[in-house]
Amino acid sequence: MSKRISAKYKIDRRVGENIWGRPKSPINKRDYKPGMHGQRRAGKVSDFGQQLMAKQKLKGYYGNISEKHFERLYTEAAKSKGNTAENLIGLLESRLDAIVYRAKFVPTVFAARQFVNHGHVMVNGRRTNIPSYRLKPGDVVEIREKSKNMALVLEALQLAERDIPDYVDVDPKKMTATYIRTPEFAEVPYAATMEPNLVVEYYAS
Repeated sequence: MSKRISAKYKIDRRVGENIWGRPKSPINKRDYKPGMHGQRRAGKVSDFGQQLMAKQKLKGYYGNISEKHFERLYTEAAKSKGNTAENLIGLLESRLDAIVYRAKFVPTVFAARQFVNHGHVMVNGRRTNIPSYRLKPGDVVEIREKSKNMALVLEALQLAERDIPDYVDVDPKKMTATYIRTPEFAEVPYAATMEPNLVVEYYAS
């Protein structure tokens, strides 16, 4: 099992939820935490514990990005005008790897990061290999010509387990995706309940 797949399953088990809605998640078979004491009744979780779990779940959802980078995104969201929780979601969803995943060019967020890293993606006609690259409304993401026939891509486009959100306009024939606008939290198709307000409380406390 690769480190990416192992990490993906580990996050699901740790938070006790199938956060990507994947049919192969171990939570579908065993909905308790890993380890010999995983089946014990969970005790009451403190406010801090709830905030920490909300942060770990949201951070893990986007490919388990580093704590340093996630905190930097929170700081930027807090300094921007408007609701900090909404701003944070907007920043996360504007990442290049997130849009590659939303466009269904790859099956998982982990695959999206690797796909971008390996140089299979262009933004506005220029090759871009930085997963955290910040997209602006109107930017066009395209799979490079030589990568369009990869089995990973062709299989992902056929997946029925998730829909493409309204803030991404995808042309499956050309394999392009236009980032239309920064989404609101309510528009983002999370498979599990996310609580960015608790993430804000975690960092603000």
